[in-house]
Amino acid sequence: MGGAWDSAYHAPVLADEIVELFQGANTILDCTLGGGGHSAALLALGASVTAIDRDPAAISAARDRLAAHEAAGRFRVILGNFAEADRLLPDTRQKFDGILADLGVSSHQIDDESRGFSFREGASLDMRMESGSAGGTSAAELLNTMDEQELARVLRDYADEPRSRRLAREIVRRRGNAPFETSDDLVGAIRGALGARSGPGDFARIFQGLRIAVNDELGSLERAMPALRDRLQPGGVLAVIAYHSGEDRIVKHLMREWSRDCICPPRQLQCTCGGRALGSLITRKAVKPSAAEVERNPRARSARLRAWRSAP
Repeated sequence: MGGAWDSAYHAPVLADEIVELFQGANTILDCTLGGGGHSAALLALGASVTAIDRDPAAISAARDRLAAHEAAGRFRVILGNFAEADRLLPDTRQKFDGILADLGVSSHQIDDESRGFSFREGASLDMRMESGSAGGTSAAELLNTMDEQELARVLRDYADEPRSRRLAREIVRRRGNAPFETSDDLVGAIRGALGARSGPGDFARIFQGLRIAVNDELGSLERAMPALRDRLQPGGVLAVIAYHSGEDRIVKHLMREWSRDCICPPRQLQCTCGGRALGSLITRKAVKPSAAEVERNPRARSARLRAWRSAP
């Protein structure tokens, strides 16, 4: 069924695997609506879907695509950050048979130069998920104001850049002559620090790291995971697709912790957590896209899917 849920806006990653995980689910929360591909696939299963997204443009495109389901009362969408799902969902007691969080950026967002996610020539350095957001710090503002030490930390922790100090130093030097405004400015700094042989792989990794910092994506994920877990029905499934080592590490560690019979600190003499696992792992190892999917959609190549089932 590869490609069946693609649209001009976005190609959903690991869609067949997600459909398999949510077989039999009646109510599903899609935390990251994007172009609506995953929601479309889950609606086709017969489930009712509540979706959340931070991007008004994504919501508009998905609502157009899924208008018939919305009119039938099987699809509804909420504008906001899924890390605040407890506040955004109108029913504080509502629980779901399945919850999905696809942490990637949609193809449309990457291709829209005004959004600043791309390193295409002349693209603005924005990177905020909330399109046209008056609040929050853009990537350009971050690059122009953050001190060298903090810049190096961001580049090391979020972009996995081993030469983070050298690149941070180069950014600070260059902004002293002219502020960073477009992708060209950052690409120039990367080449200046890492050498002329640096290329698209370096650019993609560093731009992704900045996007994660701009939107506090790792912090949002850490806050969201326990809240999403508690929104599951007994036996419900939580599935997360990550594209960054830091994201995947958070998901892996939390799901493993929730699956342990005792989660008290190792040196604690007496168990105080109840000694009962909150659920169990469905995926012992991360599920990766097939070679055929990566060939069809190269942006899927870094995706890692993990799933967990709450205790019955």
